[in-house]
Amino acid sequence: MFTGIVAAVGRIETVSPLGGQDTDAGVRLRIDAGSLDLSDVQLGDSIAIQGACMTVVARDARHFDVDVSRESLDKTAGLDRPGRVNLEKALRLADRLGGHLVSGHVDGLGEVIHFAPVGESHELRVRASRDLGRYLAYKGSVVVNGVSLTVNRVIDDEAGCTFSINLIPHTIEVTTLQDLRPGARVNLEIDLIARYVERMMSAPAAG
Repeated sequence: MFTGIVAAVGRIETVSPLGGQDTDAGVRLRIDAGSLDLSDVQLGDSIAIQGACMTVVARDARHFDVDVSRESLDKTAGLDRPGRVNLEKALRLADRLGGHLVSGHVDGLGEVIHFAPVGESHELRVRASRDLGRYLAYKGSVVVNGVSLTVNRVIDDEAGCTFSINLIPHTIEVTTLQDLRPGARVNLEIDLIARYVERMMSAPAAG
């Protein structure tokens, strides 16, 4: 589990195929952890990379490696090439829950359709599918590239759903969201509570 509070911005340094010439195989990522403290990270621990939970398979004082399956590559953005990534170590029971409960399982991809300054902040608008849109609500939570954010507006139409988020200067400064541009794809995870509420409402009654 995670909180969606980014601990550091790292960088994917290398992307190495796991299966040689097998295009259906995944890749191994070598990641410079930046300011993320790896002193307590063990092999097998979980670290969220751009919102996707990955397992550490190797590490040194400053770098760690993860293996990403073809399935994960097909369902996420930003894990298939070198570049900056948001990082968060798995939540401990004694940690503060500064964002919201996040599983690190990407539910789908969105497309940035607007990203521009508004006063001191930035407005981010993301286009999502109708399947994800039904979980989004005014003042509800959503994870974008591993960052816990609050939804300010939701607009549904026949093609899908557009939601708007206000990004304060601090969030822009300490995450990779500053790199977003219209047309960029982003990893989305909907609120766990919304997921379970839908299941409880739609499941057949016992007996």
